[in-house]
Formats: sequence, structure tokens, C-alpha cells
Amino acid sequence: RGGARMEVAPAAAEAMQRSRSLVEKHLAGDQAVYGVTTGIGALADTRIPHEDLQGLQRNIVRSHAAGAGGLLPVEVVRAMMLLRARALSAGYSGVRPDVVHRIADLVNRGIHPAVPSRGSVGASGDLAQLAHVALCITGEGMVTDGDGRHPEAAADALARAGLDPLPLEAKEGLALINGTEGMLALGILAHQDAALLLSTADLTAALSVEGALGTDRPFADELHRLRPHPGQAAS
Repeated sequence: RGGARMEVAPAAAEAMQRSRSLVEKHLAGDQAVYGVTTGIGALADTRIPHEDLQGLQRNIVRSHAAGAGGLLPVEVVRAMMLLRARALSAGYSGVRPDVVHRIADLVNRGIHPAVPSRGSVGASGDLAQLAHVALCITGEGMVTDGDGRHPEAAADALARAGLDPLPLEAKEGLALINGTEGMLALGILAHQDAALLLSTADLTAALSVEGALGTDRPFADELHRLRPHPGQAAS
């Protein structure tokens, strides 16, 4: 909110590079690794030739970017991007640091993916919403401005910002979309709003009593300690 900026700590980049090295080690071997050298879902047992791994990740993102309905507010999309970047930067998802740096680039330059508000994949997470974000990283899909209006092609917005589309390597498409940051973003923002409303309600009540020349005796500490409800006491 408020145009807040993102930064990727050097330690986070190092952690991501370590886990990426493990992915690349698997790519060089013969072991079947789900989502890395195999397909996903019903194709989990299907080995993917090395030359098709980029195409697999691109198709994973494209096939899940199938949301519907009105667009999520820009602040929700920005929160989703921040939260997904935070999860990936922990260094356990096998993505290159470039992926998280690119998410930060989009947030900091006000390039906001157009993310439909309806559609998901149930227990697997907010795959549809996150796929629309991932699509824009690759230069596909649509983006909006800071007010969530004036949609334009992501490729055009990236070019205007001097950014190249980022092709996804093995594992990265799956890592970008397999999370719950859509519902988490909505929950965190709602929690922040509720906290603001709660403190505003207390302030409004206090000013109303003061403005009406009311008594403060009903708010005496000894009365409220009899209940005793922590929230009531704090209020």
C-alpha cells in the first residue's frame, strides 16, 4: 500500500542460488523429479526431454491462467507479489534469484498484472491468480496501472520500463503458481483494515463522549477488571 517498495536482501539471493544449484544437479542426472524432469498431475510419471523443460513451465503457467470475473484490486495484487516473492526467497523452491528480482521490478515500477478475482484449484492453492502474475513476468497477459485501470499488454509495459520478458527455467513456473498468496493477501489486508476500524471506533466513541460532555465514569478501570475481557480493557 502507499507505493511501498520491495528489496531483495543479498542473503536471500544466496539462499535461492543454493537451492537452484540443487535443481540443476537433478537436471544433469537421470533421476525423475516431480515438476522438474516430469510433467505434473496425471503426467507425473512422464519424463520430459531436457529441450522441452522451458516449454513445460511456460505451458504450466498458460494453462492455469484461466481466471474469471472482475479484477482484484491493485493493492491485493501487489500484496500477492510481495508474499510470493517472500516465499520463494526463503530458498527452498529452486528458483533463480532473477525470478524474485523481476517480481520486485514489477512492484517497484508500478506494473501490476491484471488478475481475475474468480477461479482457483482448491486445496492446491491460488494457482489461477498466481498464474496470471507469472504470465506477466514472461511478457504475456495483461497489466494495469496504479488505479487498476487502463489495461495493456504486459509485453508493452515491460518494454516501456526497459525490462525484457523473463523466460522460466525448469521448476520455476510450478514454483510461481503453487501457493496460497491470493487468500493470504486478502486476509492480511482485511486484518489491517479491521485493526484500523477498531482503533477508529474507539477514538470516535471517546470524542463523542467528550463532545456530548458525557461522564467518563463508565470507563473506570475497576469496573472493567470485573469482567475481565482483555479487548474491552484495552479499548
